[in-house]
Amino acid sequence: MMIPQINPFLLLIASIFTSNVLLSYFLGMCSFISISKDLKSSNGLGMAVTLVMTITTAANWILEKYVIQRWDLSYLRYILYIIMIAAVVQMLEMIIDRVSPALYISLGIFLPLITVNCAILGVALFMQLRNYSLIQSVLYGFGSGLGWWLAIVLLAVIRKRTENAPIPSGLKGVGITLITIGLMAMAFMGFVGMLPVQ
Repeated sequence: MMIPQINPFLLLIASIFTSNVLLSYFLGMCSFISISKDLKSSNGLGMAVTLVMTITTAANWILEKYVIQRWDLSYLRYILYIIMIAAVVQMLEMIIDRVSPALYISLGIFLPLITVNCAILGVALFMQLRNYSLIQSVLYGFGSGLGWWLAIVLLAVIRKRTENAPIPSGLKGVGITLITIGLMAMAFMGFVGMLPVQ
């Protein structure tokens, strides 16, 4: 298969805005909605997801090219990708616990749940389906992580601003959060057509 000729800068920008894994494909919504109540936790989780997405996309690219394709193990692809993601998350969890115990406690159960965050697996699968090169895969993983981070921080800020807003009682809580996410998705989709990348 040929590697698609995509400008790396355009791929990075597209993965942040027009192909935002969260707001275009709605992958990783569980932790996105749950953690976005607090800006500090949102920022910490966004950094963690960006780091994990970047590292695991590169690692899964290497795994794909030198193990899965070489040994014809395509039937084990999902399992091997998830094992790689779990290993990276476990290392990151130990590092955060050592460096910032407060952040580790504030992230709570959602840090280990990064392992099963479908956004991370989705990025690895998109990378494989689109047959990106290693550089393209790393940029796509990094950009997707930045896009996820940007979206969760924006939602945290908006949720903080709407706490004291005159919202009808039937929409308070989850209702206004889902409406906000829909409006954010439409805003990000406004960039579609500006960049010739999926």
